[in-house]
Amino acid sequence: MNTPPSPSGAEHTDRSSIRLGALVPLTRPGWVEAGRHLLAGLDLAVREVNDAGGIEGRPLELVVRDTAADPERAAAAVDELAHLGVAAVVGEYHSVVARAAAARADALGVPFLCSSAVLDALTEEPTEWVARLAPAQSHGWQIYADFLLRAGRRRIAVATQPSVYWASGTRILRDHLAPRGGTVLELDATLTPEALCDALVDHGATALLLLVGHPEPAVPIVRAVRRDRRLAEILVGAPAGQPEFAEWAAALGEDGAGIPFLRYLPERLGPLGERVGKELRERLGEAPSFVAFEGWDTVNVLAAVLRSHGTDRAAVAESWPRVAVEGTRGPIRFSRTPDISVWQWTWTPVQVVDRDPAKPDCFRILHAG
Repeated sequence: MNTPPSPSGAEHTDRSSIRLGALVPLTRPGWVEAGRHLLAGLDLAVREVNDAGGIEGRPLELVVRDTAADPERAAAAVDELAHLGVAAVVGEYHSVVARAAAARADALGVPFLCSSAVLDALTEEPTEWVARLAPAQSHGWQIYADFLLRAGRRRIAVATQPSVYWASGTRILRDHLAPRGGTVLELDATLTPEALCDALVDHGATALLLLVGHPEPAVPIVRAVRRDRRLAEILVGAPAGQPEFAEWAAALGEDGAGIPFLRYLPERLGPLGERVGKELRERLGEAPSFVAFEGWDTVNVLAAVLRSHGTDRAAVAESWPRVAVEGTRGPIRFSRTPDISVWQWTWTPVQVVDRDPAKPDCFRILHAG
């Protein structure tokens, strides 16, 4: 397995260090930009912990493995990291990949703090070994559905690809919208963009949600819809957050603005969030996404756990219900939530935002849950 160099100096041989395994998508077909932001947050927090004296004098060491959005590769990485003696595994952005990592961590008895994946069923059965910072998909996507209803959009079409994650999102939207007078039509994303536009017109859709990968086929779909005069009034949305990253704006320009998506940030950051955000911006050379904050919060939580409960894996896992940490986006505590199989932060702030058509580099908050 190819291993990227660790920005935290993770591959040194200091036996006194406390190792954390980090799963991050850093190569295609993974969402590389999301992986870069996640790693920036993880690494910044590790550096800050070490600059403050580490954990009882022992430095944290981040051992990074690239998942490339491959579930099998992620599971193999958990095996390798467990063998290397990590105290816990952190990270991952893609839900299907995080699910594979969580299953393997549960089987091996390795604590896994999932930073950014949202799929409700992160493990098949309830587990004590896995906790999660990102909100469950059902929570965030129901908030998105409420936004659609408030915007008067009830005839919803989804362009979707085969995936447990996209299928789950479609089901959440349908279950939430149907009792409130909404309908959800599934369109196969393998349709040509022109055929998809024809289907939207035929069905009288008032919104099209992109439950597809980026840049393909999301970018050509957006371009086709924006150029079809018959669809001038349709709302194009992307609940999974594709427009969050600069790569989206670079690919689509003005066409990429005005496309609402989910973002896990408060309306205003507190002093801690402001400080971390400034550091992340300097590190990334651009505005940090919510994914970067998720990375920082992940290490911040684990550092508190390691200080108070030690590095024994079982002790780390047993500590989840006792976590009480100030994060960049609010106080973090984990609890058991109905139908969620892992320890869950309930809840991080959730927003529906878009890029301002007048200023595509700026975001507008459209709805908050």
